[in-house]
Amino acid sequence: MRPRLAIAGMVLVLVTAACSVGAASEGAPRGPGRASLTVYGAASLRGVLEQARSAYEAAVPGITLTIATDASSTLEAQIEQGAPADVFLSADTRNPQKLIDAGFASGSPVPFAGNELTVIVPTGNPAGIETPADMARAGVKIIAAGDQVPITTCVTQLVDNLAREPGYPADFAAAYAANVASREDNAKAIVAKVELGEGDAGIVYVTDANASANVSTVDVPGSANVMATYAGVVVGSSANAAGAQAFLDWIAGPDGQAILAGFGFLPAP
Repeated sequence: MRPRLAIAGMVLVLVTAACSVGAASEGAPRGPGRASLTVYGAASLRGVLEQARSAYEAAVPGITLTIATDASSTLEAQIEQGAPADVFLSADTRNPQKLIDAGFASGSPVPFAGNELTVIVPTGNPAGIETPADMARAGVKIIAAGDQVPITTCVTQLVDNLAREPGYPADFAAAYAANVASREDNAKAIVAKVELGEGDAGIVYVTDANASANVSTVDVPGSANVMATYAGVVVGSSANAAGAQAFLDWIAGPDGQAILAGFGFLPAP
């Protein structure tokens, strides 16, 4: 009889543990159970989210965060295709709004950060890029992002703004476009290629430039610079919508803002 009692006891323990985890996943975690959230974030948020994961898991006992980063446009498409995300943090407002419009999220995008642009060059600046105007010189190789990547919208606006700045050639935008040597999947990939010297220059977020020890920056005129607005949304298919909303509120609140500021992000416009 003792073996049967032992087996019965083990089954009771397993059932109890399973119920404990299930109860925790329905909302704010309680007791010994673990609740899990999967956060999809823009590639430029990688460092922020790694630090935020540690801080949030320490602040909310019983929660486990899984982080995935890539171009916001790529993540948005993956969510529409059924990827199991709970929170989507984008480098723009357009991609969260796309999810809302298509019925994959509800409410409105929650702005949580801002980011400006800068020009980066490899260490040593072999092409001699002294101002953004030099990116229009013949023979300069520019590393850019793909058309669907959010930073491309900001870069296009910045280039158009620069073309109207005093001292810039009238054909600056066209000359810049002609010098684009490759288009990458996200802003982090632009930095990686410039670091390797595979391009003479690129335009990236200030935070991505700050995170690299192998590039130098070329100042962009403040009158021409562009502010990217980062926004988040709770994914409609989340099995823990209350927990997802709590994390989104946290990243937009004082604790999340302190981490973002430490990486050079600005308050949302």
